[in-house]
Amino acid sequence: MTCAFTTAAVRLLASHADAKNAGPMERYMKNQFPFLGIKAPLRRELSRQLFREHGIPQDWEQVVARLWALPEREYQYVAMDLLAKTKKQLTPEHLPRVVKWITTKSWWDTVDYLAAHTTGTLFSRYPELIRPNTTDWVKGDNMWLARTALLFQLSYKAKTDRELLFALIESCGASKEFFIQKAIGWALREYAKTEPEAVRGFVERTVLSNLSRREALKHLG
Repeated sequence: MTCAFTTAAVRLLASHADAKNAGPMERYMKNQFPFLGIKAPLRRELSRQLFREHGIPQDWEQVVARLWALPEREYQYVAMDLLAKTKKQLTPEHLPRVVKWITTKSWWDTVDYLAAHTTGTLFSRYPELIRPNTTDWVKGDNMWLARTALLFQLSYKAKTDRELLFALIESCGASKEFFIQKAIGWALREYAKTEPEAVRGFVERTVLSNLSRREALKHLG
């Protein structure tokens, strides 16, 4: 089934490749990956067509892995569409796979989805996974795992572990890395929708980059 679904995906997407779109899409992503040139609305419709015609593959983990291995970026987007449909099936045994997807062909367009949705869902269902992994990630040498640790609670709202969020930010608050500074600001800005004064106080007493501070306070005045 893995091969059948992947083959169908390759055939369908390749038939809609558009070279005139591919160049601008590649440049927008800083030429990190080749593109087929399928814009997001059409690509989403093609994903829906795949699911209508082939269903959700039982071996979805292998399908995601195969799609992730293909060169053109749109295949990773289809893989994320599949992950969206199977996220309730995630178990702790899937965490190594999720880590591999985060750290393979890494860029914000895949990492942010995997952080906020895939990792966020997995950690909400199995909270015992949170602290040992996120602590290691922010202390490790992979920027994208650190960004994931900062962003996995984006949709948690009142269920956000404030103590953990602030501790993780303090661990990397002095980072010079743009993607970390931006993630800090984004995480705080999102949490500020739930606890504005807590975020304001944290920003006032914590050493943060100007970018992180500006993003965190964006809607607080």
